Amino acid sequence: MAQAPESLELPNNNTTDKSLDRDCTTLSRHVLQHLQSFAQEAQDLSALMNRIALAGKLIARRLSHAGLMEGALGFTGEVNVQGESVKKMDVYANDVFIAVFKQSGLVCRLASEEMEKPYYIPENCPIGRYTLLYDPIDGSSNTDTNLGLGSIFSIRQQEGDDLDSEARDLLAPGRKQIAAGYILYGPSTMLVYTIGKGVHSFTLDPSLGEFILTEENIKIPDHGSVYSVNEGNFWQWDESIREYIRYVHRTEGYTARYSGAMVSDIHRILIQGGVFLYPGTLPKPEGKLRLLYESAPLAFIIEQAGGRATTGHTEILDVVAKKLHQRTPLIIGSPKDVAKVESFIQNGH
Repeated sequence: MAQAPESLELPNNNTTDKSLDRDCTTLSRHVLQHLQSFAQEAQDLSALMNRIALAGKLIARRLSHAGLMEGALGFTGEVNVQGESVKKMDVYANDVFIAVFKQSGLVCRLASEEMEKPYYIPENCPIGRYTLLYDPIDGSSNTDTNLGLGSIFSIRQQEGDDLDSEARDLLAPGRKQIAAGYILYGPSTMLVYTIGKGVHSFTLDPSLGEFILTEENIKIPDHGSVYSVNEGNFWQWDESIREYIRYVHRTEGYTARYSGAMVSDIHRILIQGGVFLYPGTLPKPEGKLRLLYESAPLAFIIEQAGGRATTGHTEILDVVAKKLHQRTPLIIGSPKDVAKVESFIQNGH
C-alpha cells in the first residue's frame, strides 16, 4: 500500500515577494506612487522622468562603445557658450536630450549649458508647459580616459507665455524646480532623482532595459570624512578657503577625494557624507559652476536628503539667476561639514 506523502511545508515567500516588488518598481511607476496620484500633472511628471531615463540609456550605450567607435571621442574643435572646448560626447549627449524630448509632447523648451539660448519645440508649446534644464555630460574632460561621467537635469514649469523667446521665467530661485536629479555613468548606470518627496536611486538593469529601484529616501550623513575640491586652484582662492584647507590638512579624520566629475563626487558624498567645494577664485569670484544646470539641481537633491548647499553666504536654492548661464560658487554636502566651511568664510580668516 502506498505511503501517504508527508505534509510539505511551504517556504516563506516574504523575502522573494519583497525582492520581486523592488524589481518591479520602475522609475515611472515610482514617481506615480510618490505623488499618490494619477492626475494629469502626475502622469506628465512620470512621462518626463521616463524620457530622461531613455536619454540616460542612450548615452550609457554610446559611452560603453565609445572607445571602439571612430569619431566618438576627442574634441570637436569648437568652443561652447561658456568658452570651453567642446568634446564630441558633449554634442552627442546634448542631441540625445533634444531628440528624446522632441517626441514627448510635454516639453516646450530645453536649456543646456552647451547652447547659448533655449531650444524651442514649437509643436509642443501649446500644451507642453515644462522646461528641461540640463548639463548633458558633466566631467567631459574624463571622457577620453574612461573615468566617471554624469548628466544633471532639472524640470521647471513654464510661467507666462514667453512670447519673446527670452525664457525670463527661468531666472527664478531653485525652489521653483519641480524635479531634479542626475545620471551617473560608472561600473553601473545609476539615476538619482527628487520631486520634493525625498531622494531615490535607481540602477539600470541592462537585461531588462529598465532603471530599477535601488534605494528609497536616501539620507546624507550629518558629517563625513571626505572633502572634495580641486586643490590645484589653492593660490587663486580667498584666504578663508585656503585656511579651511589648511585646517583639514592638519586635522585627523579627513580624506581628499576629487574625480573631475562633479556627479561622481556628489554621489559619493550623498552616500558617505562630507563636503564638495568649488569656490570662486580671485580672478573669477563668481566661480565656474552654472547655477541653473549644475548647482541648483544638485542643491535640490542634497537638501532633500538632509544636507545643505550654499555659496558661502546664501543658500543655493534661494539664489536668483540674472542670466541663463550664470555661474556661482558652491559648497555642498553634509550639514556639519558645510557649516564648518561657512565658519571660516564668516570669520574672514
